[in-house]
Amino acid sequence: MIGAEAEAELDWLGLVRAFEDGFSRPRASVGDTFLNRGSDVMLTRSAWIEGLGIAVKTATLFPANAAAGKPVIGGGVSVYSDADGALEAILDFALVTKWKTAGDSLFGARKLARPDSRRILIVGAGVVGRSLRQAYGALFPGARFAVWNRTPEKAIALADAHPDTVAAPDLEAAVGEADIVASATMSSTPVLKGAWFRPGQHIDLIGAYKADMREVDDEALRRATIHVDSRDTTFHHIGELKIPLEAGTITEEDVVSDHYDGDAMRRRADGEITLFKNGGGAHMDLMTCRYIMEAAMGDRDSA
Repeated sequence: MIGAEAEAELDWLGLVRAFEDGFSRPRASVGDTFLNRGSDVMLTRSAWIEGLGIAVKTATLFPANAAAGKPVIGGGVSVYSDADGALEAILDFALVTKWKTAGDSLFGARKLARPDSRRILIVGAGVVGRSLRQAYGALFPGARFAVWNRTPEKAIALADAHPDTVAAPDLEAAVGEADIVASATMSSTPVLKGAWFRPGQHIDLIGAYKADMREVDDEALRRATIHVDSRDTTFHHIGELKIPLEAGTITEEDVVSDHYDGDAMRRRADGEITLFKNGGGAHMDLMTCRYIMEAAMGDRDSA
């Protein structure tokens, strides 16, 4: 298995280049399967990309494990050859998820955020928030960061672990000061209000992943130019778009692009507010796996 030891060979901009290659290939075939036993869940997400092969990512969620001191989330990713279907590698679930999730946001920000962005706000100080601090720091090395979290102590801890990073005590004020707002909360109700946004900002939404979850309100969607990583994995699956689409607040035509649309995903004016929904998907897990495998084997220059 390829695990956390491979991280020494990885870098965020190398992953962005791998995404560029992946999205230049034929569109992925994707499929999801859910199995349930009471509160226990198994989710399998699969993707096949011609030239890259097949990835099957399995996640297990066993809530009762917490009481026994065991991990609640488990899983792994299997990668199969495009040529003959042979199993090529098994990768650690947490490693792939970390790099795919933050890398997806970075890929969007490189196209949509202003290159001169110097103030970045991370909303949520959990595992994904920590990954976002690393990823955005690679793309904007001169930026200053702020972190806001419902539990201030967690924001302080994340800030203390990085240079040029402070904890933000007031969310509205922090949003108003930021050039980029990257939100990775587990909220089912909006934590960010569109009325707080100002011209020229880039809003990166990561946290919502279920049909009842949202991080921004309707006003945010009305004010911003909307882009997504994949229409297939966001429109009818994630509340961030599913709820306002069903309510008629926005239409599918209001979403300008996804990663497969090439140059359509771009900032059209300095004063434009861009909003990117990071929904993930097994196709990006596959691209990430290929990058990790090649880097771990020394076949990719990740400097």
